[in-house]
Amino acid sequence: MSTEATHQPAPAQHNAASARPDPLASTVVVSWKAPIVYAVLTVLAAVLFIVARNDADAVFRISTPGDAVQVPEITLNGFVAGIVSVVILAVITVISALLVRAQRRVPLWMAVVFGLVFVVGFLAWAAAGGTTSHVIPLAGLLAGGISLAVPLIYGALAGVISERVGVVNIAIEGQLLAGAFTAAVVASVTGQALLGMLAAAVAGMLVSFVLAAFAIKYIVDQVIVGVVLNVLVVGLTSFLFSQLLAPNKDLLNTPPRLDVIPIPILSDIPLLGPMFFRQTIVVYLVYVAVAAVYIGLFHTRWGLRLRAVGEHPEAADTVGINIPRTRFWNVALGGAIAGLGGSFFTVGSVGSFNQEMTAGAGYIALAAVIFGGWDPIRATLAALLFGFTSNLRNTLGAIGSPIPSDFLLMLPYVVTIFAVAGLVGKARGPAAAGKPYVKG
Repeated sequence: MSTEATHQPAPAQHNAASARPDPLASTVVVSWKAPIVYAVLTVLAAVLFIVARNDADAVFRISTPGDAVQVPEITLNGFVAGIVSVVILAVITVISALLVRAQRRVPLWMAVVFGLVFVVGFLAWAAAGGTTSHVIPLAGLLAGGISLAVPLIYGALAGVISERVGVVNIAIEGQLLAGAFTAAVVASVTGQALLGMLAAAVAGMLVSFVLAAFAIKYIVDQVIVGVVLNVLVVGLTSFLFSQLLAPNKDLLNTPPRLDVIPIPILSDIPLLGPMFFRQTIVVYLVYVAVAAVYIGLFHTRWGLRLRAVGEHPEAADTVGINIPRTRFWNVALGGAIAGLGGSFFTVGSVGSFNQEMTAGAGYIALAAVIFGGWDPIRATLAALLFGFTSNLRNTLGAIGSPIPSDFLLMLPYVVTIFAVAGLVGKARGPAAAGKPYVKG
């Protein structure tokens, strides 16, 4: 049983005031996928939390030593927390099934609540019996998750802009990697991390120029061009790394790392302070980027034209919008954003460039675009989910979780598959995405 709920895009008019937020701008088919996934995860939770019960206590440490207010630690019994979690998950599963049966969509907030409850129960089960520690540093877990999500958010924003204007951007991985490489070299030579970030944005834009030229001017299949660009950038950066960076590490691959800039007062707030306000400038810039892209897409003439080109280029052309130019420069803008995100790997995190260090982050960012329904806010939330999952793997390994280490390595990608294949359902992106426009 399914039904279609169609969200029509804003008409292609010159008056920016006519733009209205259309978070999805896509046709979403209400299906049984979400209730089925909820049911599977609820059964899994019952097996883990109740059948494979753990009666020990798990301690959640909320505050850090630098917090102005110290919040007491929260202790949860692994078995009791597991039972409560399973009950709540079962209730959410039943409600979602009833909604679908009534031909209504399962709301996003329900997926968020389901995920939070599952994670709390899972952490209580995994930590209660850890071989090295029974303490979950909650502030560190969340702050680390945000840091790992930063390049994913930049990449997702690049994907949203490109696909909204009608160009499928498979080359996000290459743009991130080019940005990481260029940031490392420029920051090492100049001794300025900020110059490395600027150079990374330029490198990402150059990669996007190639994508835009072949996809828009020469009408080459956009997916093929994106895949080829990814392979090309991987090969080129690996070659330059082995031939130039490795032999001249002190000169070309020792970039200064960005300093953590705590925001006065806000950085002392328990839990929220370490998460959002004790970060580097590349993290603070992502807050600005998300807000700017959202406001720009849905509340400005630029965004109205961009969405019109991605939905109905023929209609946009009739009102005087230059389709090739609009697509070219917006794809370039997306590439610059992705390149800036790539700088996080070198000047914001690791401190040097390594071969293929993005490790598929561009593809996960592309999954976040789809999971988020081509909306910058939702895509950001999806990227945060994947970043949190990656850091959860590290935390579980540190506390001696009973989960095999090989499965922990797969965890972020398993979550990606479940999220996109299980929770999204059937979604249609911008109507003209991936379709070349030939005037006439």
